[in-house]
Amino acid sequence: MKPFNCLIIDDDEIDRLTVLSFAKKFPVLNILGVFENATDALKILETQTVDILFLDIDMPELNGIEFRKKAAHVPVCIFITAHPEHAVESFELDTLDFIVKPLKLNRFTQTIQRIEDYMEVKLKAQLFEASIGGDVIYIKEGHEKTKVKLHDILYLEALKDYTKIVTSQKKYCVLSSIGMLLKEDNFHSFIRIHRSFAVQKQFIKKILVAEVQLNNDVIIPVGRSFKDNLKSLA
Repeated sequence: MKPFNCLIIDDDEIDRLTVLSFAKKFPVLNILGVFENATDALKILETQTVDILFLDIDMPELNGIEFRKKAAHVPVCIFITAHPEHAVESFELDTLDFIVKPLKLNRFTQTIQRIEDYMEVKLKAQLFEASIGGDVIYIKEGHEKTKVKLHDILYLEALKDYTKIVTSQKKYCVLSSIGMLLKEDNFHSFIRIHRSFAVQKQFIKKILVAEVQLNNDVIIPVGRSFKDNLKSLA
């Protein structure tokens, strides 16, 4: 996978340098520019192809939300902010991930994995399609079609317009949003526990304060607005 061109925009110097130092650890990122204000960053969009934005929200002159609207053609936007109250608004702007400061390397690493997964699926989008019948989902990849039993799926992970389907043996991606999949009757055994995750009830081993542990010891985060969905399992 070729490196992705990215911009880092944050008016706080320490936060800006933290994102920069973390980004330099990943060869998949090609840093085109680092900016302390969004107005200056607009200029580079006129001459360069940008794949990823690492973007603060609360900035003078042009804030991150307004900048994203002007840079809507950039495929991936990652908001890194000290203001979690902007989360809902940000996801209405085609956001791949939303990180609350202070930024930690392990959280940034998770984001890079999400970016790689999304970009890989985006490149292959024309090859994927899925159809549901009975207790199985048929996933087409190229000229081959794989049958995946629904009761073997551990969890679903949202990647913008795509959904990663994870079993204990393999991961698949389909061109369908997680919301659309969960509307299917066949997915009634799944429970949405986060904007980006839905898990199959039978595989939940332990419910913790801010996450759930699955039978294979995978940890999945629980979003604050989705905690009520777990009450029926208590």
